[in-house]
Amino acid sequence: MTISILTRLTSGAALGALIGLAPALAAANSATTAIRYGVTLAGLPIGTANLSINLSEGGPYKINAAAKVGGVISLISDGRGSASASGKLGSAAPVPSSYALNSIAGKKPQTVQMALSAGNITAIDLQPDLPPRKDRVPVTAADKHGVLDPLSAMLVPVAGNGDALEPAACKRTLPVFDGATRFDIKLSYARTEQVDGKGYSGPTIVCSARYVPIAGHRPNRDQTKFMESNRDIELWLAPIKGTHVLAPFKIIVGTQIGRLTLNATRFGGSGGGDD
Repeated sequence: MTISILTRLTSGAALGALIGLAPALAAANSATTAIRYGVTLAGLPIGTANLSINLSEGGPYKINAAAKVGGVISLISDGRGSASASGKLGSAAPVPSSYALNSIAGKKPQTVQMALSAGNITAIDLQPDLPPRKDRVPVTAADKHGVLDPLSAMLVPVAGNGDALEPAACKRTLPVFDGATRFDIKLSYARTEQVDGKGYSGPTIVCSARYVPIAGHRPNRDQTKFMESNRDIELWLAPIKGTHVLAPFKIIVGTQIGRLTLNATRFGGSGGGDD
């Protein structure tokens, strides 16, 4: 369950060394940043996560991510995963072109590969496929249009030349398709919080988030019902240096066994040193 939340809501954000970035992205006005997270559940450390982002405003972006969950949670469940996504940054949202996920939880591997064009899924391979269930809401062709992959959904471009850290940054709905399920993450402004971390110290915009299942889910499952009514989900957004793009400094998700928190232990730099 825990690794599922990490890969679905944080796109498998990071384990160990980061994958090399595409040379084509080293353009003018580009930014490269590394984000490292500590992961806790009910206050206990259970894993680590890393995110590597290379982007050019109005141009291409590449994200590599991975996560590892273990520690005390390994008595219940453990897992690891890596993911990548690429596309082009629009003024208000990413426009992804590819997404891939490799994860394993409880010795059960899963892979997802997707190709996208203009927000529409053009090809998909999910291994293994979801088992058939009579109560599962079917994913239709329409559910694969106008979507973001889970990793691209972590980038929040803010239009204009003013301050990116405005409450309006939270005024959006993220239409996510993860290869198996289609859901919305509806954001709204909650407050502004100061953070003091390695690589970034300053204000963050805190967005309350609501999980809204659309398709591929089983409505009567306890976990689905819990997440639908969950009011304990927050995204703390901080700016990627030199851009009008925000990324999560902190992610909080209430779960049935305690609060899951990803908190940045480093936000910024290329990941190659102590910058």
